[in-house]
Amino acid sequence: MDNNAFEKQMRSLEYFHNLRLLPGAWVVIRVDGRGFSRFTESRYDKPFDLKFHKLMMQTAKALLEELQGIYAYTESDEISVLFPTEWNLFDRSLEKIVSISASIASATFTHAAQTTVNFDSRVWLGANKAQVLDYFRWRQADATRCALNGWCYWTLRKTGHSVAQATSALHSKSVGFKNELLFQQGINFNDLPAWQRRGTALYWEEYEKEGYNPIQNQTVVVKRRRIKLDEDLPMKDAYQELIAHLLNAGQVEALPHLADFLAV
Repeated sequence: MDNNAFEKQMRSLEYFHNLRLLPGAWVVIRVDGRGFSRFTESRYDKPFDLKFHKLMMQTAKALLEELQGIYAYTESDEISVLFPTEWNLFDRSLEKIVSISASIASATFTHAAQTTVNFDSRVWLGANKAQVLDYFRWRQADATRCALNGWCYWTLRKTGHSVAQATSALHSKSVGFKNELLFQQGINFNDLPAWQRRGTALYWEEYEKEGYNPIQNQTVVVKRRRIKLDEDLPMKDAYQELIAHLLNAGQVEALPHLADFLAV
């Protein structure tokens, strides 16, 4: 067998190499920390740690910038990044998108935290804007559910309950029961930081910057882009309206309620 034939035979076994994302679909890449429950328990405060939160925002920022996304949402140890229908990075190759997004997240977090971590990656496809809105409402609902469960679980653990006892005490319990459990310990769930209960968003905005034109010897105003951060997201219908605004704008614009970007 000659070299060309041998190479062709070997490449033919790369079954998924030619798999491409559906044209015209909205794309969301979601990365999740691998084994982060055990990883975070020994290194960060529970149920939430500000240092870990900033590491996740830094990782989300890297994904948004390097993969040319338009919106990123992070909660707990996961990050979802949205891409428009015309996004064509890596020729929409599924293999490259999944492997490179996971490597960007892993490398960014590892470098910032100075300890090795791994992220996995998956791709979600939306046929229309309505499905995109549903996706982000779904992830925010998950953030709220996990935050309430986490606060209840770690409150019980810190008051002497074992893993089994805390898990059993919360099994099949209602939202009202869990809120009351926290209230009896002096914790009002609704007063906790919004980023813990609703997640955090990062997006691009256009802003004006003053510069100097040496040829004309005058001050000029130029337009630049930067990433902004929202740690005080609205919920439910209001959150859906926020996402719809971003989708309809064609590019991410500044919204009046959003906080200034925090350097991480």
